[in-house]
Amino acid sequence: MKLKKGDNIIVKSGKDRGKKGKIVRVLPDKNKIVVEGVNLVKRNSKPRRQGEKGQRVTVTAPFNLSNARLLCPKCNQVTRVGFRLTPQGKKRVCKKCKAEV
Repeated sequence: MKLKKGDNIIVKSGKDRGKKGKIVRVLPDKNKIVVEGVNLVKRNSKPRRQGEKGQRVTVTAPFNLSNARLLCPKCNQVTRVGFRLTPQGKKRVCKKCKAEV
């Protein structure tokens, strides 16, 4: 998976198209990510105790990884992720400015 937790991304399609955010959680088995402030959904929660009321809670839902693009920290452009082999191992690089991500 080319995107990791903590990466800054921009949403390229869907209802939140153009929004920027930071990846909070990655679900590699489902090929989805959770980004703070993006894809907000309302959920109903039941009352836990007697006399308490139920409420609607806003939660960030996961969305498909293909709908997000990485924002390069160096050139600050939307880019794809490439890999470069170094003596320390495989490093992720920006496809536009070739800087390490």
